[in-house]
Amino acid sequence: MQRTRDFHRRSIDDRDAFWRAEAERIHWETPFEQVLDFSRPPFARWFVGGQTNLCYNAVDRWVPQQADQPALIWVSTEVDQEITYTRRQLYDEVNAVAAMLREQGVGRGDRVLLYMPMVPEAVFTMLACARLGAVHSVVFGGFASVNLAQRIDDATPKVIVSTDAGSRAGKVVPYKPLLDKALSLCTRPPGAVIVLDRGLAPCDRQPGRDLDYAELRQRHDGSQVPVQWLESSEPSYILYTSGTTGKPKGVQRDVGGYAVALASSMEYLFDGKPGDTYFCTSDIGWVVGHSYIVYGPLIGGQATILYEGTPVRPDGAILWKLVERFGVNTLFSAPTAVRVLKRQAPELLSRHDLSSLRAVYLAGEPLDEPTAQWISQGLGKPIIDNYWQTESGWPILSAQPGVERVPTRFGSPSFPVYGFDARIVSEHTGEDLGPGEKGVVAIAPPLPPGAMSTIWGDDERFVQTYFTSIPGRQLYSTFDWGRVDEDGYWFILGRTDDVINVAGHRLGTREIEESVNSHAGIAECAVVGVADSLKGQVAMAFAVLKNPAAAERPDDARALEGDIMRVVEDQLGAVARPARIRFVSALPKTRSGKVLRRAIVAVCEGRDPGDLTTIEDPTSLEQIKDSLQ
Repeated sequence: MQRTRDFHRRSIDDRDAFWRAEAERIHWETPFEQVLDFSRPPFARWFVGGQTNLCYNAVDRWVPQQADQPALIWVSTEVDQEITYTRRQLYDEVNAVAAMLREQGVGRGDRVLLYMPMVPEAVFTMLACARLGAVHSVVFGGFASVNLAQRIDDATPKVIVSTDAGSRAGKVVPYKPLLDKALSLCTRPPGAVIVLDRGLAPCDRQPGRDLDYAELRQRHDGSQVPVQWLESSEPSYILYTSGTTGKPKGVQRDVGGYAVALASSMEYLFDGKPGDTYFCTSDIGWVVGHSYIVYGPLIGGQATILYEGTPVRPDGAILWKLVERFGVNTLFSAPTAVRVLKRQAPELLSRHDLSSLRAVYLAGEPLDEPTAQWISQGLGKPIIDNYWQTESGWPILSAQPGVERVPTRFGSPSFPVYGFDARIVSEHTGEDLGPGEKGVVAIAPPLPPGAMSTIWGDDERFVQTYFTSIPGRQLYSTFDWGRVDEDGYWFILGRTDDVINVAGHRLGTREIEESVNSHAGIAECAVVGVADSLKGQVAMAFAVLKNPAAAERPDDARALEGDIMRVVEDQLGAVARPARIRFVSALPKTRSGKVLRRAIVAVCEGRDPGDLTTIEDPTSLEQIKDSLQ
């Protein structure tokens, strides 16, 4: 453990020398002049003056030595297809898409929004944007029109790339109708939409706006598009994440710092090397998909598996079948996926040869000890929990076997990762806390390479959101509770704010509340995150009706609940739909009108709600309790 601690300490105390050495992992077209510019805290600029490109480091750089080796392996159990792209073929596809986008006027600094399922064309487009110096913004396919429209208006893309449909658990999920509706809601729609027609659903085209991906691809076959070299701190992508307000935050990432962080993490965190095969089961709509399906493995010279499917279709052994078939060395998944697998026959874990697999990494929501023990015993492989956020871009806490092999502890994401000056601090005083004390997980700036550089178009919100909540100190707040044990192992204890984590998807309760409140029959509502054995958390809504008689009869209440659910699904997508909507005549509030959300959560989870001296109407909390019966 001492080597890990020394390594981390050097990354903090001798920051410039540490990151100067790590920066040698990637190609710099122009060397950087300064490792770190922290002259305007809390904004950090890494590798100042250096020019590089994410696409070059992920694709071009490896072609001479890996031209005929697998680079991108697409497997879809949804449409029963499988395609392997060599490094040379990936290079060709990316150049063709870059030419397609260039024809639409996309260049350095322009935004391109992707609303795509897990298909190779999505990866080609992300890398093509990076090649051109354009800024991509991938929107998760589970989001519906209102959510999508918000992101379009904020990013103002020149082009949108989408598809007719995706598929989930064998069910076709239309994308184009949701996109068309979103564009009708936008105040600043783009001039062009490139549509990949997979033949899964009807796909209406708007003349003059909608272009066919296949036709464009054929026209630009064999194109060669020069790499646009970017200054290290220029934006590479925007990825939206829910906040405590209704407006999502556009997390902005840089180019050089991100490339260096990912390149180093492939060795130190994932113990990998060029030629390995990496399998991450996330979605490209999330940060894990950006970092460890697309950029990380490819920058590290590894083959990456892009999987369209679920962990249990055609059966609960599909992940292990793919590990065996492709000789996977590293598997990165989520605790929710493992909890789903726990419901399957245990012998499925031992059906396939897993000798190539070195370790399984899990992240997305807190990993409970029973789940970790079950998968560890079933596979006989190391299980490495790691903790991070959209904002951090790569793990904040993790075991680091490429630095030193240290025993992990179930329920703990181990230790701070090099570069992250992580602390447990008091929410009241801002002081550092000692072993065993519960506090806020915070990071002393500068944030390391790979972390967010700001919020897109809103530097002030970046500062106010992340660096002002800790009293007396300018620290980055993760908005998570944590503690450290006597041996230095860290534990994450849940959120401090109103963002909930449903199966790894961060959802702002404010967004869901606004959607529920938009129903004509609702006077007001409160949405809270409640612990769930499968998904980690689920959203529970408690609503006050304008006309209480509308839900007096059980049949009427169920019908109304279903109607409100459809409103939420239509506006925000199925991922944001509450587990239940309960009807009450009043919400528990303080005398000043603040909803007592922590008390509601406690009642839902069967815990003592604690001090209720400020509650205005004690019977309102009893109503919450009664509604759960």
